[in-house]
Amino acid sequence: MARRRITYRKRSQNGLGIFLAVFVMVIICVVVAIRCVGLHSQLKSYEARSNDLQKEISAEKERSSEISDYAKYTQTDEYVEEIAREKLGLVKKGEIIFRNKSRE
Repeated sequence: MARRRITYRKRSQNGLGIFLAVFVMVIICVVVAIRCVGLHSQLKSYEARSNDLQKEISAEKERSSEISDYAKYTQTDEYVEEIAREKLGLVKKGEIIFRNKSRE
């Protein structure tokens, strides 16, 4: 009879152990799933930010190209002549300037 009691106790202890192991596994799975959802939303946020930054980079590259083109243009005689006419009011030899009185 003593043998049967020992066997019975071992079976109940094994059942409790299995239950606890399954319970711990379920808790771990729930925690991992919740963390996964959080990481997924964070990933979407980072992808959106990356797309915004790529757009800014291409806009800045275009702006840089425009500045470079303007810098080259400022080194030309055409630019110097344009500035001399507009800002300084200079004219070429033999040229006549007509001014509108309403603008002055």
